Amino acid sequence: MDSQQELAKVRRAYARRLMALAGIANPGIEAAFAAVERERYLGPGPWPILCPAGYVATPDDDPARVYADVLIGIIPERGLNNGMPSYHVPLLASAGIRAGDHVVHIGAGVGYYTAIMACLAGPAGRVTGIEFDAGLAARAATNLSNVGNVQVLQGDGFSMPFGPADVIYVNAGVTHPADIWLDRLNDGGRLILPLTTENIWPPARGAAISHYGVVFRIERAGDEYLAAWVSAVALYPCEGGRDDASEARLDAAFQKGGWRRVTRLYRTGDLPDERCWLRGARWALAYG
Repeated sequence: MDSQQELAKVRRAYARRLMALAGIANPGIEAAFAAVERERYLGPGPWPILCPAGYVATPDDDPARVYADVLIGIIPERGLNNGMPSYHVPLLASAGIRAGDHVVHIGAGVGYYTAIMACLAGPAGRVTGIEFDAGLAARAATNLSNVGNVQVLQGDGFSMPFGPADVIYVNAGVTHPADIWLDRLNDGGRLILPLTTENIWPPARGAAISHYGVVFRIERAGDEYLAAWVSAVALYPCEGGRDDASEARLDAAFQKGGWRRVTRLYRTGDLPDERCWLRGARWALAYG
């Protein structure tokens, strides 16, 4: 067995472990993780792995080292990482990407998870990856140059225009949803929305800058938006997707609890207090 065949076997085992960790049986997602070469998107090794004490380099540049459920630094000095695979598996399952879908990936980073989404959307679908950091956007465009159904754009994912989408997958912490995300979501479309507040994690040398919060799945049904809690999250903050007033309101909502009972997103800010978990100026996450 040659090295590429051996590495393919390692990827298949990695994909199976991720599905077991998530407790999810999804052959499409498992196949995508087994197919996409993580090392292609990370660049040459050794690679910095984020541990409790900070970043620790892998012993060598064997690509098999990256097929573990770990955070890998892409700009370690800024705390920017290629995300934890086991975090993305349930979110991808919740997003329900189907063949032919248009997926918009906000915060594409170096493109690894963008490539996973491209596998799920298939040749009849397409993925628009948006990355704020110019250097990362350039890396993602290069990494994805052989993936025919992906376009990478550099800019602010909170305001950059894009075409109607079946899935909008936000991969950075925000304090509120962007109007354009709700506007451009197709009927039946799904928005993966991580709402986070400002906390530093982990509190150690070499720590990553991260914000704690929760992830909601928002599904458009005509003029209505159904909401459901998906998971907890610690995530890098989204450029353009935060402001002090929204941060304060979100922090107060977390203090009172109850986010798992949220069932609707309303595009109005005038609901009664007792119905709202979190209220913005022109929107609210509510209990019913």
